Amino acid sequence: MDEKTYCEKTSFPIHNFAVIGHPIAHTMSPFIHSCLFSLAGYGAASYRVMDIAPEDLESFLPRLRELSGFNITIPHNQAIIPYLDDLDKKAAFFHSVNTVKNENGRLIGFTTDGAGFTKALESAGVSLSGRIAILGAGGVSRVMAFEALETAQAPDITIAVREHSLPAAQALCKELTAVLQKQGRGGRLSVSLLDAISGDFDLLVNGTPVGMYPHVDASPVSAEVLARCAAVFDAVYNPDETLLLRLAKQNGAKAIGGMRMLVGQAAAAQEIWYNASFRDADIDALCRDAVKEMERIFQ
Repeated sequence: MDEKTYCEKTSFPIHNFAVIGHPIAHTMSPFIHSCLFSLAGYGAASYRVMDIAPEDLESFLPRLRELSGFNITIPHNQAIIPYLDDLDKKAAFFHSVNTVKNENGRLIGFTTDGAGFTKALESAGVSLSGRIAILGAGGVSRVMAFEALETAQAPDITIAVREHSLPAAQALCKELTAVLQKQGRGGRLSVSLLDAISGDFDLLVNGTPVGMYPHVDASPVSAEVLARCAAVFDAVYNPDETLLLRLAKQNGAKAIGGMRMLVGQAAAAQEIWYNASFRDADIDALCRDAVKEMERIFQ
């Protein structure tokens, strides 16, 4: 296991946090969380990077229990669950954890992806109440779909995927429909192939990795589709401005990048760990600093 520690030194008691994953060499988490600790004035907080292979996860549990809390990234988001003492409602629903809090020796799992997503839209003045196209049916797309379902009074959601992902999209649509029926709510849910997506959308969100570094010359949909969208959100944060977002801007749509979601979910984790709160202006400034740090790392 490789481990690095990032510290913010003050006169307060030390609290130890970490991020675990594999491989994890280029994670932005230490930079973002160290900045958040400084913004919150949270004493001598340390934040470690712990590269733990899947086969080693169980053996490292005693060390994880020594931490005040930790973040989780691939491939451990689901694998960690059997070793936790409890899950919050959303983590249990999604069967995925990205944040763990140590509450008096008990490890409680949370997911903050949804909080980061909704905060990113809120900061841009974009609503989830209109007609929405969600690209992809994987973990990120699933979280965004359920946030839209939870927010809108009468959701109108189209899940658009490539042909090989149709079964996953249909399963997600079925799951969303079941939630609406259980709640006695109306709405319109549909599945489409990416190259056949039609109609106008108030918001298009990309939950696929298309356009992510180093494949920066790719977009999941054409400019013709984006010309029919009022706003576009891309969960990809590297690069800061993807081809999808550039095309969206060129076609007059509001474009929102994934860095705001990444920083937002980190801020939500610190709210869970020690009830931190952050000003929107500080989060916006941190997003700009994080982009500069990311570009430095990947230049």
